[in-house]
Amino acid sequence: MLLASTGCEPSGADGAEGTGPSARPTVTDPAKPDDAGPAKPGGGPDGTGGGTGDGGNGGNGGDTGQGDSATVAACAADDLSFSATNEDEEGSEHVRHLLLTVTNAGDRKCNLYHHPNVRLGTDAQAPVAVINESDPKALATLAPGEEAYAALLVSGGARDTYEANTIIVSLQGRKPGSTASGPIRVDLPGVDSLTADDGARVTYWMTASGLALRFIMSS
Repeated sequence: MLLASTGCEPSGADGAEGTGPSARPTVTDPAKPDDAGPAKPGGGPDGTGGGTGDGGNGGNGGDTGQGDSATVAACAADDLSFSATNEDEEGSEHVRHLLLTVTNAGDRKCNLYHHPNVRLGTDAQAPVAVINESDPKALATLAPGEEAYAALLVSGGARDTYEANTIIVSLQGRKPGSTASGPIRVDLPGVDSLTADDGARVTYWMTASGLALRFIMSS
């Protein structure tokens, strides 16, 4: 199911960063979907040169007790592949529940920090809010070939519904809020567009797909 094309159950709004609706009239982020490139190795729009920000050298940053995490570098976009999988029942009118999967396609172990910054559609002014309760309190450290997951709720039944024809992801560095890659375009899972709203939410990266999905499937 993975790489297609490409516990607790909080509500869509509870525990998410930010309380107001996600504005979307204008684009302030430099990422433009026509320039963002494919969802394959490469952190920038042309598939090259994802920056490492302050996460380039890795480190545990107090996020984990894993023994060698301080010696493991942050994952570089050049060494990752991305996909999005539809987790809704077959025949559902709209795609609302997605599983974002990142695979370490490189030849060395690396760390994924915090949660992906996700923008839905070309008009998204701010990233999708994160579900704070989904923080696993441990780094997602990936050996070559291993995967990490973030669950994405595309619409939470809130206001301001709009059509999004792109998913743009960027990675964080060791410091929360830092930038460790350029914009990465992730292919939609077999649809032309998504019906999103300002109730969209995303989880932290974690190494168990089922655990990630538990945070969104009741919404």
